[in-house]
Amino acid sequence: MKQYKIWYLSTEVAPFAKTGGLGDVCSSFPKALKMKDYEIRTTMPKYKIINERKYILREVIRLKEIPVTINGVTKIISAKSAFLPDSKVQIYFIDIPEYFGRVGLYADKQTGKDYEDNAQRFAYFCKGTIETLKILSWKPDIIHCNDWQTAFVPIYLKTLYKDDEFYQGIKTVFTIHNLAFQGSFDIEMAKTLDIDPALVENDGPVGKSGYLNLIKGAINYSDWVTTVSEKYAEEISTTPEFGYGLEGFIGKNKSKFSGILNGVDYSVWSPEKDKHIPFKYSKDDLSVKEQNKQALLTRVNMPYNENTPLIGMISRVVDQKGYDLLVEALESLLELDLQIVILGTGDKKLEDNIESYQKKYPNKISLNRAFDETLAHMIEAGADFFLMPSRFEPCGMNQIYSLRYGTLPIVFNTGGLADTISNLDEKENTGNGFVFDKYSSKELLKVIKKAIKLFKNKGLWTETQIRIMQEDFSWDTSMDSYSDVYEKVVGE
Repeated sequence: MKQYKIWYLSTEVAPFAKTGGLGDVCSSFPKALKMKDYEIRTTMPKYKIINERKYILREVIRLKEIPVTINGVTKIISAKSAFLPDSKVQIYFIDIPEYFGRVGLYADKQTGKDYEDNAQRFAYFCKGTIETLKILSWKPDIIHCNDWQTAFVPIYLKTLYKDDEFYQGIKTVFTIHNLAFQGSFDIEMAKTLDIDPALVENDGPVGKSGYLNLIKGAINYSDWVTTVSEKYAEEISTTPEFGYGLEGFIGKNKSKFSGILNGVDYSVWSPEKDKHIPFKYSKDDLSVKEQNKQALLTRVNMPYNENTPLIGMISRVVDQKGYDLLVEALESLLELDLQIVILGTGDKKLEDNIESYQKKYPNKISLNRAFDETLAHMIEAGADFFLMPSRFEPCGMNQIYSLRYGTLPIVFNTGGLADTISNLDEKENTGNGFVFDKYSSKELLKVIKKAIKLFKNKGLWTETQIRIMQEDFSWDTSMDSYSDVYEKVVGE
């Protein structure tokens, strides 16, 4: 297996800046590449929230005050460097204060709306990373990009830089983490981003339904495209519900398209090593997990009862994540002997609805409107069940994390949830969670009742926890698939 030079782009990398699973994946994936002896360097925007002192960001003399021009407008950028914690993976931070010296990553926290100049922000980030390569005199075999914000790289390499000798032979791999976000903008925006409007018109290589569509452009111009689970790859290439109008186009590009499940960094997400939980534990002593449950309930001001099952949820509070079903079922759910702890923000109407139940049942449900990394880990360790009833889910990470913590997932049968969680069969001693097939609050209620029944059977419950904690979703298997992709792309 040949080890290639990889330049890895993402707008989120944990622990520096993340809004969800993307940040975790784009941290653990480069580390996994490094473990396989790839020469890997990573880059992301230098957001205001990144703690330079904590992560020891250093100036790179060669990468100070680089002029980057788009549509005749020049911005002066710089880059700083550090290492991913607990690794030898070097990461470069593209610093454009005008664009990234803001509190939010993608949206204004005061209004909750996306920044109006997001297209420009990430265009300069992408062009800046391309220019950085030449200044470093470091030519990768492959530039691996993630989601629409990095789509400019394959587009620019095949258009603006196609005649530049330095970039000749560099291949691109593009990973779609969520096709619902396509980077769609008015066609008039194209020229301001150094994209020829002719490529957008008439549903051209970067156009869809009269709009500039950056995901489509990335699919067109990349040498290979991946998404984050096999099931999701099938869904977005065959159905309008998941393909958002690109299903036919993706289907036509199947010869360079594959679904590869995301892996987990168990140095971060395992109860034996977790830095965020108050009590470390393993499958050999699950009594300590119970101490984490007590600590979690104390943290959210709810009473503890060892015989009452606790359900955790961590996600954006939006319909896509199944909160429409949850709200519909809440009255019936809260009549059962259970407790629910939720961490996340999103749709204010849904949040307010859940909060109204919290006022009515303060000892049974807690909504925590925040992004809190420590609380997220405490929920994984302290909950008995992890609820993830997403309407669609490209991969999902929390259901996989939950297995290692002995926290049984309850999921809807879609995307990566279907690829990772299967229904428990008590007789055959198989399966690792609870899955419902029909997207309805009635089915959600039914599967939760089934889960509670298992919880009450203490002997079988503990056996099941111990068994699922031994499942392995590390990057090892997925890395073999990515190695195959890299070899196909570079070609020997």
